[in-house]
Amino acid sequence: MIETSDENTRLTPVTVLGLGPMGRALASAFLTARHPVTVWNRTPGRAGDLLGRGVATADSVREAVAAGQVIITCLIDYDAVRATLESSPTGWGNRYLVNLTSGEPAQARQMSRWASSHGIGYLDGAILTPTPAMGTPSATVLFSGAHDVHEAVQETMAATGGTTVHLGDDPGLASAYEVALLDIFATSVNGIAHAFALASAEGIAPERFAAFATGIGGLLPEMIQRFAQQIRSGRYPGDRSTIASAASGITHIINTAAGHGIDVGMLTAARGIIDRAVADGYGPEGLARLTSVLHTAGPEKPDA
Repeated sequence: MIETSDENTRLTPVTVLGLGPMGRALASAFLTARHPVTVWNRTPGRAGDLLGRGVATADSVREAVAAGQVIITCLIDYDAVRATLESSPTGWGNRYLVNLTSGEPAQARQMSRWASSHGIGYLDGAILTPTPAMGTPSATVLFSGAHDVHEAVQETMAATGGTTVHLGDDPGLASAYEVALLDIFATSVNGIAHAFALASAEGIAPERFAAFATGIGGLLPEMIQRFAQQIRSGRYPGDRSTIASAASGITHIINTAAGHGIDVGMLTAARGIIDRAVADGYGPEGLARLTSVLHTAGPEKPDA
């Protein structure tokens, strides 16, 4: 480890590159945990109230890297991370890079290769919590990358929240979890917005609709667990609901929404997947079967 928990021992110096809302939240969390913190941002003057709490500001990336032992990047995308770090490709001896920038698994793996080529110990990460919760017991941060790098920064990164998980040596794993979880969020938000538009078009007051909509949302946790078990086993019993019944239900939604002039593109795309599943003979099976149909190569046909 690169630090101890002894209160008389100077904790690991941390540098945060990027002072957007999450970057500032990260710097605040490390300050609260008593780490010496240096920050850098492409546009100066973003440190705000962190200055009054003892944060140091760097005029250049090279100066910022030199000040820290664990270097945190939290920028707009991986291209920005690469461009920022290439301005200081040397001077990384005995330092570690933890990239908490949102992106794609392939980008994380490419970033790891770049870091390795420069002799930089690299860890990728995904923050699964909003900025106000950063550094609190409710925060969750996922990490992936070389086990020895995680071991070296584990105590330092504990300042980010109550739950920190190392997923494995593959540097793309944290990003893979993040994009899959964002998939749930993005499609759910679209579904919620569309449902409110449809309800409104039918004259239903938003508050009255919300009272029932929250009950629908409450069904999802159990469904997620059930899907996981069925996908693992490869068995998709249609004892609760079937793909065939889903085809009927989504058709009613599309017809009603289209009748009110509401965009049905998202629903039409979903029905296309359902129709493909029915055509492939999966109509009597449960909805978790759709996960295999989504692959463009197509699922294996069921035994005759």
